[in-house]
Amino acid sequence: MDRNLRLAQTLALGVSALLLGGAYISEIGFGLYPCEMCWWQRWPHFAAIAFALTATIVPWRKGWLALAGLAIILSGLIGGFHAGVEYGWWEGMTSCASAVDPDADPLDAIMNTPVIRCDVAPWSLLGVSLAGWNFLVSVASGLAVLVLLGRTR
Repeated sequence: MDRNLRLAQTLALGVSALLLGGAYISEIGFGLYPCEMCWWQRWPHFAAIAFALTATIVPWRKGWLALAGLAIILSGLIGGFHAGVEYGWWEGMTSCASAVDPDADPLDAIMNTPVIRCDVAPWSLLGVSLAGWNFLVSVASGLAVLVLLGRTR
């Protein structure tokens, strides 16, 4: 396999796996539960991992990796939109979300479940929210995957 193709595949798998891993560590380990738009950002990364893994076993490797790169960029664009909602630059499209345990008593679940707001950043680093970091990392990484694919033989 061409070196650039292998690097593109490693980047697509690695970035999506690391971003999803970080999201789950922040959720499970630190109680930063995702809002609805946070979930929207995760789905393209799941797809990118599936596309990049498919490229290892099915012909049309460049095509599958291009789809992975585009999925990563899509996650970043959703993250950019979400960051804009958090910073108050524009209105969001969703209501707030909550994490409800389906096995719990319904009334108890309603009364004790935290409401996760899409318009409030639960954490930030250097003034950039998690959605903002997803935008920066995902768009740059997705574009890098596509550039590497353009340089393959």
